[in-house]
Amino acid sequence: MSPVHAASSVMLVALLLLEEFRCVIPTTVLQLQRLSPTEREFNIKEARIRDRARHGRNLQGFPEGVVSLPVQGSSNPLNSGIYLTKVRLGNPPREFRVQIDTGSDVLWIACSSCINCPTTSGLGIALDYLDPASSSTASVVSCSDPMCTSGVPTAATECLTNNNQCGYSFRYGDGSGTSGFYVSDELHFDMTLKTSSVVNSSASVTFGCSTEQTGELTKTEKAIDGIFGFGRGPLSVVSQLSSREIIPKVFSHCLKGDSDGGGLLVLGEILEPNIVYTPMLPSKTHYNLNLQSISVKETVLPIDPSVFVTSNRQGTIVDSGTTLTYLLGDAYDHFVAAINEAVTGQVTLSNSNGSPCYLVTSSLSGIFPLASLNFAGNTSMKLKPNDYLVYTGLVGGIAQWCIGFERIQQGTMILGDLVLKDKIVVYDLARRRIGWAEHDWSHNFRPGRFVRL
Repeated sequence: MSPVHAASSVMLVALLLLEEFRCVIPTTVLQLQRLSPTEREFNIKEARIRDRARHGRNLQGFPEGVVSLPVQGSSNPLNSGIYLTKVRLGNPPREFRVQIDTGSDVLWIACSSCINCPTTSGLGIALDYLDPASSSTASVVSCSDPMCTSGVPTAATECLTNNNQCGYSFRYGDGSGTSGFYVSDELHFDMTLKTSSVVNSSASVTFGCSTEQTGELTKTEKAIDGIFGFGRGPLSVVSQLSSREIIPKVFSHCLKGDSDGGGLLVLGEILEPNIVYTPMLPSKTHYNLNLQSISVKETVLPIDPSVFVTSNRQGTIVDSGTTLTYLLGDAYDHFVAAINEAVTGQVTLSNSNGSPCYLVTSSLSGIFPLASLNFAGNTSMKLKPNDYLVYTGLVGGIAQWCIGFERIQQGTMILGDLVLKDKIVVYDLARRRIGWAEHDWSHNFRPGRFVRL
């Protein structure tokens, strides 16, 4: 559950168009918000703690299997720096702020009858609760519904016989959990047609009404209205709407990396001439890629090839909900060594919370080398110095920059928003590929960009 860089939340809305053959199909755009800490200095320790909590909240152990992610260290509540979007549900529509999570599938909102659910939030969010009875279009999914009788992968469905409700019980890796029942109701969104006119529309979706929460989800200081799962499973909103051809089977985001934060999230494909793609590996939930090597100054590092092997216990995933980037030991060690060698004699080495750091008196670009993550399909993600370094404050009046990559002993390598920020990232589920291109936020997104199926 799917970053940190300062100040207040910013909302940006992108207008995109979709045209296939001669039929005009609208594209859905969601407003994306980011909660950031008030200080400008980046605290690696806090980011690491937040990431551990986020990794622990990837769904685990559900029927028919989900790719599991290991929990590094102790699990803690969600911290500031998460990305949120607003969703409008029911009739009359009510608005909820939900965390964007590319590591799970289901959209769920806390019910008004929820047990152990927080009533206030330390994130500055006025919490709201879902009451299906207050919506004229809401219906509870019954035990006889095919979704409940056949079971849905990663959804942990069960029949609540007392109320004839199709229920669920999710358990997260950090020990927290939520249970409740499924509801079908209208999701409202703005759509842009070929004429560039924006229209209000809606579609029926199935989502969870949480009646009980446990563990870290109950902590007031990290409370939110719910979670919006953007995984690859059949109950994700993207899967539900694309299966009915309401939206294309693709979504995109661009996360703003400056101190203001913010960004945009689009249910559709942002067309960008410089975008490059790599195949998406098979997975029922996560966005797995075939990372093959890492380069510094265009030289491939001598990393043990076994580090890049994909199996049920390791691999590489893209996760915009993770702040830092997590590399297996050999990859991390060679990367840090290459950076140190490149900057020797130009900076003073230091350390912060266990991370290698550098005291820098001039521009990063004049000292630190370019790097790249190299993927299958002869595709590379270019990394500038601020894509692998984070500013952590002044030490003796000198700016300290630290490596924003973390070393892990085993498990899945995770590419977080440090490397994803200021890039258009496209999750093309139809073509089973993920693409990216750098984006300069000094230029706004143009309404004339097309989206295709």
